[in-house]
Amino acid sequence: MEITKKIFCFLLLLVPIFLITGPAIPDIIITFSGIFFLILTYFKKYDYQILNFSWFKISILFWIFLIFSSFFAFSFIKSFAEALIFIRLILIPAIILIILFEYQFAIKILFVIIFGSVIFVIFDCLFQFFNYDAKTGFGEDMFGYVPDNSPHFRLTGPFKDLVPGSFVSRFAFFGLITIYLFIKNVNLKNFLIILYLGLSGFITYISGEKMAFATFGLGLVVFILFSKKNNFYYLFSVILIFFLIFISSKFHPAFDYKIINSSPIHNGLILEKKIECENNSNLNCSVIIKSQPKFLEVLKNFNNSAYGEIYLLALNMYKDNLLFGIGLNNYNDLCQTEKYKKQLKNIDCVTHPHNFYLQWLIETGPICLFLFILYLYYIFVSINKNQTSEIRLLAIITMIILFWPIMSTGSLTKNWYGVSTFYLLGICISIYKFRFENK
Repeated sequence: MEITKKIFCFLLLLVPIFLITGPAIPDIIITFSGIFFLILTYFKKYDYQILNFSWFKISILFWIFLIFSSFFAFSFIKSFAEALIFIRLILIPAIILIILFEYQFAIKILFVIIFGSVIFVIFDCLFQFFNYDAKTGFGEDMFGYVPDNSPHFRLTGPFKDLVPGSFVSRFAFFGLITIYLFIKNVNLKNFLIILYLGLSGFITYISGEKMAFATFGLGLVVFILFSKKNNFYYLFSVILIFFLIFISSKFHPAFDYKIINSSPIHNGLILEKKIECENNSNLNCSVIIKSQPKFLEVLKNFNNSAYGEIYLLALNMYKDNLLFGIGLNNYNDLCQTEKYKKQLKNIDCVTHPHNFYLQWLIETGPICLFLFILYLYYIFVSINKNQTSEIRLLAIITMIILFWPIMSTGSLTKNWYGVSTFYLLGICISIYKFRFENK
């Protein structure tokens, strides 16, 4: 059993790397790790006292209510199936605590892997950023990978989806622990932290993921304000971010465009970019690009934006299903009905409400939403109670980035987003076990 446990520990260590490859492998690892965790619990081979943790008890109660709410869903079979398999995600923090964080050597390796993964994504995105053509957009990454949909004018890095900024913003602050651990010289340590945070923030910006940039910026502000060591020096990371943004906007061809039209609707920012004509290089041609609207444009005309329509439709659905919601992952199915689809003016139906607090409310009802918030509260209490100041700060910052309520999000029931979120949550909960020897 101990050998099997170490095998699963090794596989769990590789999850940050496999998240770069897509959702399939991480989901498989988490699913089988969950089965192994349940086997350990059933046969009582180890006394982990996992049921003594309030956050764990609330998470199981939350899962039970997800299943219960399915009996009132628009599509019972879909909702029940989604609720049932959600156990694999809700168990991730316990799996991380029990299997991975039992070994001190594994914990150090984990932070090295996180740091290395973030650095890899940063440099792969930078390579793609400079591999740019005005006509075809961003080209291949370091390994020759280019997304299927071309031309494309958003960075993908090594991912198949538009998530490099999200990956960096979520994992970057835990990557700092590697610098804390292995760099002894104070001046070199400060320099590397500034460079690392500066490049991380820059990548979240050029990725075009506005929420990733906003939440990373929020996390950076908290880090600078509450870090007890050298917080003045860390201001230079902010200066570095805006310096790189300024240089890029002045000299990189991706920012050389003319705005034709700007509206808050989906792909409402219409850009014109000058390119060389194929048959005559002496002439100038142009290509029209449809992009996501500007952040301020969305705020000024929120009701007419894609997010405004999605959220308003979600609330209208909830008004008709006040107690138990419409059913887990039923948003798109209900949207396709005539009653709700006609309420959308500028967009088509989407798969989820793009905010997981709103998603829990309209899909599973207020009881499940309350239990989820209570779950996060007990996790925050656990973090604040058990961990040393610097470690606690990094865990709290990661929690803020993951669960800041006023933002557009993915769905926690989906493979990549759900696995990465609960995996990081598991680190936040478990990191108190790590003997941080480098003071």
